Amino acid sequence: MQATLSAPPVSFTENAINELKRLMSEEGFDKTLCLRVGVKGGGCSGLSYVLGFEEKQVDDENYEFEGLSFIMNKSHGLYLYGMMIDWHDGLNSRGFTFTNPNASKTCGCGSSFSV
Repeated sequence: MQATLSAPPVSFTENAINELKRLMSEEGFDKTLCLRVGVKGGGCSGLSYVLGFEEKQVDDENYEFEGLSFIMNKSHGLYLYGMMIDWHDGLNSRGFTFTNPNASKTCGCGSSFSV
């Protein structure tokens, strides 16, 4: 049995939760994959956000936010603690956005940051 930690380091807006659940309910979605939130090196500002579906790794921790389960590498909490993920579906802006209180600098598109 996998333990789920009670205090998730990131949160999701209702729009983000609805879009992620919609994606996971699509025909052909691989239900063996987990929603991953994280960071990786690269991007204009030094670190880029990761939001996707991947296999669980040894260093991942399980979280749940309002019925949405996700995984995150233990070490990424330092960069992402307190972050909110939103989904916009407008004519001028479509996609996930990240509001990160730990970011000291972000790029113009909002997909990378530095601390």
